[in-house]
Amino acid sequence: MCISSATAANYILEDGKVKESKQPIDFEKKINELEKIVKNMEEGSLNLEDSLKFFEDGIKITRECQQALKDAELKVEMLTMGSGKLEAFEPEDN
Repeated sequence: MCISSATAANYILEDGKVKESKQPIDFEKKINELEKIVKNMEEGSLNLEDSLKFFEDGIKITRECQQALKDAELKVEMLTMGSGKLEAFEPEDN
């Protein structure tokens, strides 16, 4: 299966086969949301219930961002495939 670099993030490698994954998130938008949550919590004006809600939302966004980073890493690995094996990306020394 040939996957263009523009769509590779929408696929995962599972059991040696490429399969379609869920829709990618807008990473920058999620990071901005997380920064707003942190700012609100740091102000210290939230009650306990609101603090817990913000914390819960922050954890959810953090997990989504972690998954997006894992997906991006997989995309890089898929794009650098050689002879059917995944090859880890190693940056050049300057």
